[in-house]
Amino acid sequence: MADQPIEAPLAEPHGAAAVVQSSTHGVEVLPDAVIKRFRSSARGEPVREWRALTLLAQYAPGLAPQPLKSDLDGDPPTVVMARLDGAPLRGTTVTGGTAQALAESLATLHTAVPRQVLETVPEGAWNVIKAVDKARDWCGQQQRFGPDPAVERAFAEGRRWLEAAPLDDLVKAEPVPVFGLTDGNLANYLFDGTRVRMVDFEDSGRSDRAFELAELAEHPSGWVDSTLDVAALLGHFPLGVEEVVRLTELRRLLALLWLVMLLPGRPGHARNPAGTVERQAVRLLALLG
Repeated sequence: MADQPIEAPLAEPHGAAAVVQSSTHGVEVLPDAVIKRFRSSARGEPVREWRALTLLAQYAPGLAPQPLKSDLDGDPPTVVMARLDGAPLRGTTVTGGTAQALAESLATLHTAVPRQVLETVPEGAWNVIKAVDKARDWCGQQQRFGPDPAVERAFAEGRRWLEAAPLDDLVKAEPVPVFGLTDGNLANYLFDGTRVRMVDFEDSGRSDRAFELAELAEHPSGWVDSTLDVAALLGHFPLGVEEVVRLTELRRLLALLWLVMLLPGRPGHARNPAGTVERQAVRLLALLG
């Protein structure tokens, strides 16, 4: 998650070159390569992208685009990578064999980088500490809720949970580290009918599995214009009791953040279909039990 509205997936056109614009970067898609030009480097996006591509080319070849060249100090910073086959999972139904393929690729991403190498990788730009801080900040602000009383009720219950939950324990915990994309947008996962591959590593870094799975489970791209079978996806991971508890609390935390992001006056409200914030309120209330 970043302080941005939910965006449309990056197109993967075939044939002629195309240019796709995002709030953080521009992408030029060529027949056999992709040129990514960064508008922002505040979170170290170009370096994070290049680091991820080079690490995965070494330890999990084929999972991400092959890095071709970079100009990280350019104006703008640029990364050139090979083009991947496949179409974004966003806008599709992800269940059954597709959910299994996604889980297998996630497991590879999480475990491919050796522990001694992973320890030298900075933490992802989006992480548990930042999520907790952002939730406390946002829930202390005055909000607009719109006409549906369920939205205000979800926010109020979320804020009560936030005040009572042992969130400092989430921050202080030291789960087994994984390499993570730290972005649950299904547009970043390409499926060729057999294997899921990944793009957009600009926020990537050291993370933990529960946080990565919570990001996917609660990202609105999984239900606004797609159907992600969360239970099927999570069922492919052998989660221990402590990890299940951590995952549950992180899902609640991220769902609360998305509710605020989608409120009237917030960046995600006008950029999403009518009824999105109301649906998010229902999702959050269900997670809070």
